[in-house]
Amino acid sequence: MIGALFSLAKPALHALDAETAHQLTIRGLSLMPVMPTPADDPSLSVEVFDKTFPNPVGLAAGFDKQCEVPDQLLGLGFGFVELGGVVPKQQAGNPRPRVFRLTQDEAVINRFGLNSDGLDAACRRLTQRRGRPGIVGVNIGANKDSVDRIADYVLCIQRLCGLADFLTINVSSPNTPGLRDLQGEAFLDDLLARSIGARDKADQGRSKTIILLKIAPDISLDTLDAIVATALKRGIDGLTVSNTTVARPESLKEKALASETGGLSGKPLFVPSTKLLAEAFLRVERKIPLIGVGGVDSAEAAWAKIRAGASLVQFYSAMVYKGPGLIGDIKSGLVQTLTREKTSLAQAIGRDASAIARGEF
Repeated sequence: MIGALFSLAKPALHALDAETAHQLTIRGLSLMPVMPTPADDPSLSVEVFDKTFPNPVGLAAGFDKQCEVPDQLLGLGFGFVELGGVVPKQQAGNPRPRVFRLTQDEAVINRFGLNSDGLDAACRRLTQRRGRPGIVGVNIGANKDSVDRIADYVLCIQRLCGLADFLTINVSSPNTPGLRDLQGEAFLDDLLARSIGARDKADQGRSKTIILLKIAPDISLDTLDAIVATALKRGIDGLTVSNTTVARPESLKEKALASETGGLSGKPLFVPSTKLLAEAFLRVERKIPLIGVGGVDSAEAAWAKIRAGASLVQFYSAMVYKGPGLIGDIKSGLVQTLTREKTSLAQAIGRDASAIARGEF
């Protein structure tokens, strides 16, 4: 049913500019009743971060930036959803147009610049859903004009602990000037130390809020070594690999749109993000779980992320082209793969990481 409705709506949505179409989609979801999350095959259940995820398929940050429709999204069948990015003060982001569909490449370029209703609005909306089922996280960032960006992350953590199951520290968006500099070893060490300290203080007397770190796909392996070492030293609960890329592969067909500045996501991101995921898995040595993001558009792509080391996977851009029916397609495809290979998700995580790191998918 969902797939059929999207097939009918897709021509009209794609006739609009991408941001307007997205705003209409969010508006449509907000008008839907909250449906109970559909039951999943037991083989898809994942125990990670001391939580039981009904399935490993999640929605990546950037879709529900303003934390407006998490429960409607869970009702589509996601095992978890990540909202945001949220920054402390309301900010408009970059001028429009700032998101572009590369249709022939099944890709998207965005330079939103963390447009956000701000922390007060996010907290208000999340407070209203308190007590509802489903695993919900929030991606957090820093305001563009902030004089102390680490303090911005700390404030978000202080306010959002207890309102979300996990918080993702986003230091890898290419659309906020200087933000990726926070991936440098000294900055990152201070950021993670203060973030974990803020979480521990805010969570006193209640269950721990998971803190994740989201990294860029464009880093060197030396930088990855430093990030992993710092994350493990500071007690980060997991890594999300990866954000959008500033690279423009020669294989892109939409040459004119490819010249737009911003982060590239979708199918062209699959190979570099999955190779980096495998490299990260080899470095963390199973001490913390990983979430695989970038180019997931099928059960086969999700399975590759798992084999590369992901305990959970996320997607967003593929929904632009394939619609919400993709959620069920990925889940049913994973069940078929597990049955055919007579294995489990837990056994498959990272089993081919060494080969994938070498580019052997």
